[in-house]
Amino acid sequence: MKRKAAVAGTFYYENPQNLIKSIEDNFLDGLGVGYIPKFNNNNNNNNINHDTNSNKDRINKKNIYGLIAPHAGHYYSGSIASHAYTAIVENGFPETFIIICPNHTGFGNAPISVSDEELWETPLGEVEIDKEFAENLISQSEFISNDSYAHLREHSCEVHLPFLQYFSKDFKIVPIVMSVQNLESIDILSNALFNTIESTKRSVTIIGSSDFSHYVSGDSANELDKLVIDEIANFNPLKILDLIEKYNISICGFGSIIVTMIVSNKLGSNKFNLLKYGNSGDVSGDYNSVVAYLSGTFE
Repeated sequence: MKRKAAVAGTFYYENPQNLIKSIEDNFLDGLGVGYIPKFNNNNNNNNINHDTNSNKDRINKKNIYGLIAPHAGHYYSGSIASHAYTAIVENGFPETFIIICPNHTGFGNAPISVSDEELWETPLGEVEIDKEFAENLISQSEFISNDSYAHLREHSCEVHLPFLQYFSKDFKIVPIVMSVQNLESIDILSNALFNTIESTKRSVTIIGSSDFSHYVSGDSANELDKLVIDEIANFNPLKILDLIEKYNISICGFGSIIVTMIVSNKLGSNKFNLLKYGNSGDVSGDYNSVVAYLSGTFE
């Protein structure tokens, strides 16, 4: 089975040439990294030094266990996202990207849904699902299901793929939708992912797909999001959940972030590297009501 692109033409360009140009613009503009990174054809995400001709500061070459990257339309969040993609491009792709996202559509019945298609399609080509990993993951818990309906119209896994495909076609994915983002689901998915990574011996990088504060002023977004960012750096999932509830912080993929943080920590990460934070006002000029975005790595 093949999942057709659901948001090509809305969240990003449907025409391949226009899409490629827009991705390059995201890297090169004032909110992006300022250069197009050179792909490190390493395919195992090891700590390998790789130089390019750019005189820009380089990200230190370290093992990257997980990323946080935004999932709004490329026009608004793609430049912020370019910082996270640059980190993984310059370090080398893993065999498999595990992409964890929230559920914006309400589709699907399971608390945690893994795509059961064999291929996902975008205007830049097809991406293979890591079926062995996905099936192993599903077997870990009755809370985890192969429910393709949850992925049918969901944008927040799909929007990452064109950025990855721009640099390589040699990777697989495991798309996961968290329809329930409470502590129980977070614990179940974190343990299941770690066990599956260990049992399959797969080289993976986890992408925690999330935007940050929604529809507040730019100043309010900065203030509220900083509370959570500080606790991400402290690897403190319970404090993050407490802050989100206490201050009603509208981070849509907080479960995705926390699972990425927990599993990255179990795999060896002891540092969160904040690469770039911004909001939609940086693009539109309207800071009265913004959506905030963050790129960061767990190293």
